[in-house]
Parts: sequence; C-alpha cells; structure tokens
Amino acid sequence: MKIAVIGSGAMGMLFGGYLSKGNEVVLLDTDKIKVDTINKTGIRIQEPDGNVTAAAPKATLSAEEVGEVDLILLFVKAMDSKSALRANRRLIGPNTYVLSLQNGSGHDAAMKESVAENRIAIGTTQHNSSIIEAGLIHHGGGGKTYIGPLSGNGRRLKPIEGALTKCGIETQIIDNIRRKIWEKLFINASASALTAILRTNLGFIVENSSAWALARQLVKEAVAVANREGMGFEEEKVLDELQRLLKQARNGYTSIYADIRDGRKTEADFISGAVVAAGMRANVPTPGHELVLGLIHALEDRNPLNP
Repeated sequence: MKIAVIGSGAMGMLFGGYLSKGNEVVLLDTDKIKVDTINKTGIRIQEPDGNVTAAAPKATLSAEEVGEVDLILLFVKAMDSKSALRANRRLIGPNTYVLSLQNGSGHDAAMKESVAENRIAIGTTQHNSSIIEAGLIHHGGGGKTYIGPLSGNGRRLKPIEGALTKCGIETQIIDNIRRKIWEKLFINASASALTAILRTNLGFIVENSSAWALARQLVKEAVAVANREGMGFEEEKVLDELQRLLKQARNGYTSIYADIRDGRKTEADFISGAVVAAGMRANVPTPGHELVLGLIHALEDRNPLNP
C-alpha cells in the first residue's frame, strides 16, 4: 500500500516507522530539518522495554514528489488540518482514503472540505509517543487502534485494517467509531490535560491521590456529557480502564505536555474544548473542563523560558 503520513511529529514518526516495514511510506512535513534527518538517518523507536528498533521511511517537503496515494494518515495538530490537506491536495485521488487518528474530536469537519465523505475515516489509538531527539522517539505504550467510516459500512476499510495490523499496529474496524472517540477523549481530557498543567508523566496522575481525584472529576463530567448523547458509559468502568492505561504507560509523556513544555499552541480546543462544547449542546455542566481549558490556554501564552 502506498501511504503518506502528513506530519512528522512523535505519532507521525511512530506510525510512519512501523508502516514502512511493509508498505511504501513517505512522511510529509514543512520542517526541512526533520525531513532531512529522516532521509539521512531514518527513525529510531525506543520501545517500552528499552530496546531500540530502526525504520527507514522516506520524507519530503512536497506532495508533488509523491503523487496520489492509497492512504493518507493525518497527524498534524488539529488546528492545522485544513491547511495541511489543502497544501497536500496532490496526494488525494479518487481512490484515496484519508484517516485521522488525531487527538480530540471534530476533525471530520475540516476533512470534508478536501475529501469526499465516503473516503474519510476517523479513529483513535492507544499508542503514545514522544520525541527524545531528532530522529529518535520514545514509544511510551501501545494497545489497539480503532478506525471507522464517517458514513456507511466499515467493510471497505478492511485493506487499511490489514495493512496496519500486519505492521504491528493492531487495528479493528468499528462501525460506531464515535463511541471509541469518546473513550479516548476521556483519557485526553482528564489525564493528558493534567500532565500539561502539572508538568508530569502519565504515571503521576494515577499514583498521586490529589492528581487522581482531579482526573476522576474530569471523567465524571465527560461521562455525563457522553451519556446525554446516548453513549451509555459506566463511570466506574471508564475509571478502571483509565487506571489500567496509565499504569501501563506510566513513563510516557503526552503531546499536550510537550507542547506546553516547548511553548507551542496545544490541541486543547479539540480535547477539553470538545467536552465543554458537547456539554453546552447537551445542557450538562462541565466546570472542571472549563477550568482546565482556561489553565492550558494561560500556559500557552506564558513564556516557556519562565519557571
């Protein structure tokens, strides 16, 4: 399968690296240094057990060098989706699927401007990754990846499911993919958001009683919103799963943590902001998420060099 990964951040490099072992893969990015590094030294992936594996996908600044592909994986920041798809429109042909595994919710609105609805897939993954240095990433933990069509039957995504699974990314097609999006949102809008505010790894959230109490409150609000939309989640089961994932990836750092650390804008509007917006639509209060969203935006505006 010919695959283009738009965005060579930590997750783009993780998926691009894995998929390059069984497919023709190219990573696209606007950062020439990243592109040159990948082409020169490849990608090194430090696995959770400490072992380092190597992969050698291609990388480029221009979609013109690539042409139409079978699959596009969208791994840019959510607020950059529209511009990234417009800039790389030469990748998109009549048989191209575009798959978003980005954090948060609401990405399909941007995708519809460049891609036919029946060629759009959305999904979520339990994998997490962070950049250690140029060309070297830390794979903090894994799990399943779930994908589904924006509309229609998911059977047509079978080749994508097979390609990802064959390369070590266990993938499953889910027709009710929005439920899975909510499940990932429970994690990102609670534990992940708190790692950015508290400047810590994922393990601290479950190991520290005060941090875990905050995470519980955020999950409680989000579950109430999701259930008003008819999702039927059980709060304690959601919390048990969150604890399991945090313990499994205790040494992992989140992308939102890295953004705050490095003085970049975050995807908070598509994560905490998505819960707040859904709460407003459903008339369910979300004071915890409103506070978290405000804190993250305040941290974005602070000089990253200040203590």
